Amino acid sequence: MKLEKLTESRRSEAKRRYDDACAATHGMDIIGERWALPVMRELMLGPRRFSELRRSLPSLSANVLTQRLEGLEAAGIVRREKLPPPASVQVYALTPWGQEAGPVFQALGRWAARSPAHDPTRPFSAVSLMLSLRTMFSAERAGDLSLSAGFRFGEDQFRFTLERGQVAIGRGLPDAPDFVLGGTTQGVAALVYAGAPADALERDGMLTIEGDRGALARFATLFPPPTRVPSK
Repeated sequence: MKLEKLTESRRSEAKRRYDDACAATHGMDIIGERWALPVMRELMLGPRRFSELRRSLPSLSANVLTQRLEGLEAAGIVRREKLPPPASVQVYALTPWGQEAGPVFQALGRWAARSPAHDPTRPFSAVSLMLSLRTMFSAERAGDLSLSAGFRFGEDQFRFTLERGQVAIGRGLPDAPDFVLGGTTQGVAALVYAGAPADALERDGMLTIEGDRGALARFATLFPPPTRVPSK
């Protein structure tokens, strides 16, 4: 019975694959399963525990997350690691090849943001927000601006640094940031993508601000929304 189920599963998987030599199509064979891309996205800024992935993807069941991690691991995109003491817990991380998908995410995100159906007010995970800041950043608007910003979302902390038109993001607060934003990811998104006033977001409890408000005001102008494709 177990062998029959395994055989049937393999047949079903084969049916879902594209019989096409196009490398882009093969890429969809590898990462086209539902929830595969969001799982990869959450690992783009470093290893995560299973529980952390579940918290960042609340609509994803534990069973499906397990299946996606196993599939990505089998494809060579994800690997299991063990954190050094005192943590000594298992985490999931992207392989070097998996990390190479970063520019693909950026290109896909910039392209899809032009969709008339895209709704930027829907929930953002913290990693998703940070990646979107890197994707939507305008070097032309930044000019020669140098800036260091920190972000706190619950237990998660991130840094955004800008130097000579180049952006770097990562986990952990930067040393001596110009400002630190906290609150909700939706609050930060409303500030930088919708132009909502920082004071109003503070009053509504969606944003907390520490540090140089002038630098924050300049920061908020660096992410122009893309031109939407006209709807029918």
